[in-house]
Amino acid sequence: MQTTGNTILITGGTSGIGLGLAPVTVQDGLADTPLPPPIGLTAYYVAIEALANLAKHARAGAARLELSADADVLHLRVVDDGVGGADPAGGGLSGLRERVRAVDGDLRVNSAPGAGTVIEAHLPLDGR
Repeated sequence: MQTTGNTILITGGTSGIGLGLAPVTVQDGLADTPLPPPIGLTAYYVAIEALANLAKHARAGAARLELSADADVLHLRVVDDGVGGADPAGGGLSGLRERVRAVDGDLRVNSAPGAGTVIEAHLPLDGR
Protein backbone atom coordinates (compact mmCIF):
# COMPACT_ATOMS: atom_id res chain seq x y z
CA MET A 1 0.00 0.00 0.00
CA GLN A 2 1.29 3.46 -0.89
CA THR A 3 -0.16 6.85 0.09
CA THR A 4 -0.12 10.16 -1.74
CA GLY A 5 -2.21 12.96 -0.22
CA ASN A 6 -5.73 11.62 0.16
CA THR A 7 -5.17 8.72 -2.25
CA ILE A 8 -3.79 5.29 -1.40
CA LEU A 9 -2.80 2.60 -3.87
CA ILE A 10 -3.96 -0.89 -2.96
CA THR A 11 -1.74 -3.68 -4.26
CA GLY A 12 -3.54 -6.76 -5.58
CA GLY A 13 -3.00 -10.20 -4.15
CA THR A 14 -0.55 -12.78 -5.44
CA SER A 15 -3.33 -14.93 -6.90
CA GLY A 16 -3.39 -12.88 -10.10
CA ILE A 17 -7.09 -12.14 -9.61
CA GLY A 18 -6.58 -8.53 -8.48
CA LEU A 19 -6.06 -5.52 -10.72
CA GLY A 20 -2.61 -4.85 -9.35
CA LEU A 21 -2.92 -1.24 -8.24
CA ALA A 22 -6.25 0.48 -7.65
CA PRO A 23 -6.23 4.10 -6.46
CA VAL A 24 -8.45 4.59 -3.43
CA THR A 25 -9.48 8.15 -2.62
CA VAL A 26 -10.06 8.76 1.08
CA GLN A 27 -12.80 11.22 2.01
CA ASP A 28 -12.38 11.81 5.73
CA GLY A 29 -15.29 13.82 7.08
CA LEU A 30 -14.65 12.90 10.70
CA ALA A 31 -12.61 16.01 11.62
CA ASP A 32 -12.06 15.64 15.35
CA THR A 33 -14.92 13.21 16.03
CA PRO A 34 -13.90 11.10 19.04
CA LEU A 35 -14.43 7.38 18.43
CA PRO A 36 -15.03 5.02 21.35
CA PRO A 37 -12.37 2.27 21.17
CA PRO A 38 -14.76 -0.57 20.19
CA ILE A 39 -16.21 1.58 17.38
CA GLY A 40 -12.82 2.70 16.09
CA LEU A 41 -11.57 -0.88 16.06
CA THR A 42 -14.70 -2.13 14.30
CA ALA A 43 -14.41 0.63 11.68
CA TYR A 44 -10.77 -0.34 11.15
CA TYR A 45 -11.69 -3.99 10.56
CA VAL A 46 -14.49 -3.05 8.14
CA ALA A 47 -12.18 -0.80 6.13
CA ILE A 48 -9.35 -3.36 6.05
CA GLU A 49 -11.60 -6.25 4.98
CA ALA A 50 -13.36 -4.14 2.33
CA LEU A 51 -10.03 -2.92 0.92
CA ALA A 52 -8.58 -6.46 1.02
CA ASN A 53 -11.60 -7.72 -0.95
CA LEU A 54 -11.10 -4.85 -3.38
CA ALA A 55 -7.47 -5.85 -3.94
CA LYS A 56 -8.24 -9.57 -4.29
CA HIS A 57 -11.47 -9.65 -6.27
CA ALA A 58 -12.81 -6.35 -7.62
CA ARG A 59 -10.54 -5.69 -10.62
CA ALA A 60 -11.45 -2.05 -9.96
CA GLY A 61 -10.00 0.97 -11.69
CA ALA A 62 -10.65 3.18 -8.67
CA ALA A 63 -12.39 3.24 -5.31
CA ARG A 64 -13.34 5.55 -2.44
CA LEU A 65 -13.20 5.16 1.32
CA GLU A 66 -15.69 7.61 2.83
CA LEU A 67 -15.87 8.41 6.54
CA SER A 68 -18.43 10.70 8.14
CA ALA A 69 -20.39 11.03 11.36
CA ASP A 70 -23.52 12.68 12.60
CA ALA A 71 -24.43 13.21 16.23
CA ASP A 72 -24.60 9.53 17.14
CA VAL A 73 -23.48 7.36 14.19
CA LEU A 74 -20.20 6.78 12.34
CA HIS A 75 -20.74 6.12 8.64
CA LEU A 76 -18.09 4.22 6.66
CA ARG A 77 -18.43 3.41 2.94
CA VAL A 78 -16.07 1.67 0.55
CA VAL A 79 -17.17 2.08 -3.07
CA ASP A 80 -15.46 0.58 -6.11
CA ASP A 81 -16.05 0.46 -9.85
CA GLY A 82 -15.03 -3.17 -10.18
CA VAL A 83 -16.79 -6.30 -11.39
CA GLY A 84 -19.24 -6.57 -8.47
CA GLY A 85 -20.78 -9.89 -7.55
CA ALA A 86 -19.52 -10.00 -3.95
CA ASP A 87 -21.36 -12.57 -1.84
CA PRO A 88 -22.63 -10.89 1.36
CA ALA A 89 -22.89 -14.37 2.92
CA GLY A 90 -19.23 -15.15 2.10
CA GLY A 91 -16.74 -15.80 4.88
CA GLY A 92 -15.10 -12.37 5.17
CA LEU A 93 -18.27 -10.32 4.77
CA SER A 94 -20.38 -12.49 7.07
CA GLY A 95 -17.63 -12.24 9.70
CA LEU A 96 -17.70 -8.46 9.32
CA ARG A 97 -21.46 -8.43 9.70
CA GLU A 98 -21.14 -10.26 13.03
CA ARG A 99 -18.40 -7.89 14.21
CA VAL A 100 -20.56 -4.87 13.32
CA ARG A 101 -23.63 -6.38 15.00
CA ALA A 102 -21.58 -6.93 18.17
CA VAL A 103 -21.45 -3.12 18.61
CA ASP A 104 -25.13 -2.71 17.59
CA GLY A 105 -24.15 -1.49 14.13
CA ASP A 106 -25.43 -2.28 10.65
CA LEU A 107 -23.47 -3.57 7.63
CA ARG A 108 -24.85 -3.38 4.10
CA VAL A 109 -23.35 -4.82 0.92
CA ASN A 110 -24.59 -3.87 -2.54
CA SER A 111 -22.71 -5.68 -5.29
CA ALA A 112 -24.62 -6.40 -8.46
CA PRO A 113 -22.52 -8.24 -11.07
CA GLY A 114 -20.89 -5.73 -13.41
CA ALA A 115 -21.84 -2.74 -11.25
CA GLY A 116 -19.07 -2.50 -8.64
CA THR A 117 -19.46 -2.93 -4.90
CA VAL A 118 -20.58 -0.69 -2.06
CA ILE A 119 -19.90 -1.80 1.52
CA GLU A 120 -21.45 0.43 4.18
CA ALA A 121 -21.14 0.25 7.95
CA HIS A 122 -23.16 2.39 10.34
CA LEU A 123 -21.75 2.25 13.87
CA PRO A 124 -23.22 3.87 17.01
CA LEU A 125 -20.94 6.43 18.62
CA ASP A 126 -22.17 5.67 22.12
CA GLY A 127 -19.51 2.93 22.27
CA ARG A 128 -21.69 -0.09 23.02
